[in-house]
Amino acid sequence: MKILLAVDGSPYTQKMLTYLATHDATLGDSMKYTAITVCPEVPPRARAALGKTTVDQYYAEEGQKILDPVVKFLDKHGVKADTELKVGHAGDAIAKFAEEGKFDLIIMGTQGVSALSKLVMGSVSTKVLAQCSVPVLLIR
Repeated sequence: MKILLAVDGSPYTQKMLTYLATHDATLGDSMKYTAITVCPEVPPRARAALGKTTVDQYYAEEGQKILDPVVKFLDKHGVKADTELKVGHAGDAIAKFAEEGKFDLIIMGTQGVSALSKLVMGSVSTKVLAQCSVPVLLIR
């Protein structure tokens, strides 16, 4: 089973990892894991002023800050995971990567915000659910 772990370095990511560690069915030898994080895109004017090399280095550093602790956590539990860094809107990028990669399941943490909050500021998990046919397990 191919499982996509959507991570952002928040406490909700930690809750999701704790869930994985405490449920044997999610950490089996038959599972293939990929951890994905998405960096917001640097605005075009800033990108032009900073240059491609600087911006690419920024994306790589920010992605590693989030992915390294996840990989260490999984290693501690005997689980190997691939990593993926995307740039753009998190909901769009996660949904697209999951579909293109033919994943069987997406696991992600969620804040559990109210319906009114979702209307005002949107939600990555809501966007993934709306745009993707891959099953999603939300950990709250």
